[in-house]
Amino acid sequence: MRIPLIAGNWKMNGSLALIEDFGNAFSRTSFLSSAIDIAVIPPFPYLANADEAFEGTPVQIGAQTLYGEASGAFTGAVSASMLKEFGVHYVLVGHSERRTLFKEDDAAILAQARAAIDEGIVPILCVGETLEERDENRFDDVVLGQLDAVMNGLSEEQRRQLVVAYEPVWAIGTGRTATPEQAQEVHASLRARLRHYDENLADNMRLLYGGSMKPANAQELLSQADIDGGLIGGASLKPDDFIAICHAAG
Repeated sequence: MRIPLIAGNWKMNGSLALIEDFGNAFSRTSFLSSAIDIAVIPPFPYLANADEAFEGTPVQIGAQTLYGEASGAFTGAVSASMLKEFGVHYVLVGHSERRTLFKEDDAAILAQARAAIDEGIVPILCVGETLEERDENRFDDVVLGQLDAVMNGLSEEQRRQLVVAYEPVWAIGTGRTATPEQAQEVHASLRARLRHYDENLADNMRLLYGGSMKPANAQELLSQADIDGGLIGGASLKPDDFIAICHAAG
């Protein structure tokens, strides 16, 4: 039984006031702790405040990225061990914005995943295809290639530490949306590819959907056979909306 994970990626948004609002909202909300995992992923400056604000709630803290080296002359970079000191449980690797805006390639993403796992942090590996790749019917090749680039570089034990999030880049800011059936189709392909590595891995790895999940569509998306949770963007900045999605998963 895969426990659903709802993870809110704040991107470059947020404030101390929003951290406090979320902490207060979750302290007033009841969840069955064993029924769902919840993570909030704020920008780096707010990690310590978030860790404090969510104390006593089921919310775990995530980070938006990390560097693949343990230490050194890498100005502006943050290591896995630094994140660990701030109570970080999850970290995004390979998010589409990191791939495109910051030119992170498969080798860098693999290094980040390894660094996180070495520190006991769970990497959430993001995969997804662009509009051009979708229209050329290459989405399976692209998405499965991004998955393989990391899986092939990890040991059997390391692979078990991963969470995978599918984000349809083609549906972000294009006016097009992915239907629950389209989302399920890609998740099923990901699950099938995982079976090439290990049957138990495929059965147990959590696959998240990262395509504009919100209260209005969360239930339908989460009811798909291979969708085990969501990587939430805009709705994760609104306490009521994010908690509603969590309830839909739990």
